[in-house]
Amino acid sequence: MSLVWSREPYSPKRQTMSVERVVRAAIGIADAEGLDALSMRRVAAELKSGTTSLYRYVANRDELLDLMVDAVWGEEPPREVSGDWRADLAGVARAQRSALLRHGWLGTLMASRPTLGPHSLRHFDATLKAAAALTPDITRAAAVIAMLGDYVLGAVARELAEQEASRRTGMTEQEWRQSVAPYLREVIASGDYPEFTRRVVEAGELDFTDQFEFGLRCLLRGVEEGG
Repeated sequence: MSLVWSREPYSPKRQTMSVERVVRAAIGIADAEGLDALSMRRVAAELKSGTTSLYRYVANRDELLDLMVDAVWGEEPPREVSGDWRADLAGVARAQRSALLRHGWLGTLMASRPTLGPHSLRHFDATLKAAAALTPDITRAAAVIAMLGDYVLGAVARELAEQEASRRTGMTEQEWRQSVAPYLREVIASGDYPEFTRRVVEAGELDFTDQFEFGLRCLLRGVEEGG
């Protein structure tokens, strides 16, 4: 299988389209409607082009997905590495979260396939450089980066799930809480779930950003103390 990155892009004499235009259109569809709505036919319709013409620029849907992921990582340059591994890796995690929230479909692809495009590799290279200030062991550095990415994916998945629940039900989280309040009062009154009751009655509420930052601090502290 030949990778899209190793081929010269198709350049017709009359430049009516480009790989970049195809990718931007695909990202727009995926952002608005999700990956299930994305097909070569749909992208061609968005560009008012024939589907056959599209295949001159992108071989298939899988190749298009690779290009989309790399285009997202090209939206912002890699962070400059300061030498403070904790601050640098925290910055990487925040940048990843931002990209995942801008493009709700991105997490599915990041969890399922490596990204080998130039923008993705630049970000990965910079992240490895940041981790090098923690450890010269490249195996451990790569493991730390993988763990950090897994944390970001999991945290953002919960945030996106809440957004999807709001979209699906038409209720905000606060409205949902109000709707289940009568049932929760019954649960609390039963006395059967004392720790859950303490959580509902006594615990403060962290928003998604505060929860993300708390988990990130715990993770980086564990990385420092780990073997």
